Amino acid sequence: MRIKSQRDFYSGVLFSAFGVAFAWGAMTYNVGTGARMGPGYFPLVVGVLIAIMGVAITLKALMVDTVDGDPIGRIAWRPLIFIIGANLVFGALLVGLPSWGIPHMGLIVAIYALTFVASLAGDQFKFKEVFVLATILAIGSYVAFELALKLNFPIWPAFIG
Repeated sequence: MRIKSQRDFYSGVLFSAFGVAFAWGAMTYNVGTGARMGPGYFPLVVGVLIAIMGVAITLKALMVDTVDGDPIGRIAWRPLIFIIGANLVFGALLVGLPSWGIPHMGLIVAIYALTFVASLAGDQFKFKEVFVLATILAIGSYVAFELALKLNFPIWPAFIG
């Protein structure tokens, strides 16, 4: 069988691999039954569904013709680096790095940093739009995590709270 869409084929294989790994990892928890679900039930179901979706995408890549074979393009390094970097900055700012002497900056500062760093991954950067988005995300996160869920993690920087 010939691969008719490289992009779909390899993305389907990756979906299948991650789904199987996720489902396998969920098996280390108590799965339970449909009526009495354990902590591993939901991750197992999600992993299986992702694997099934990956198989479907892979089969589609083998059966449906494309014009040019959908070759895999170059790796987009800029978005990859900025998105991963934004998540690392978020984690470091949220709880700090005590071993390096960096105190926690809390949820609000971490959300703003995450939004600004991640927005650098795109082709255009508009400060005003990013600032509005960061403000909405910060307020929404504060309401969801602090007020509604009452989760216990720092909201404000160490030197304020």
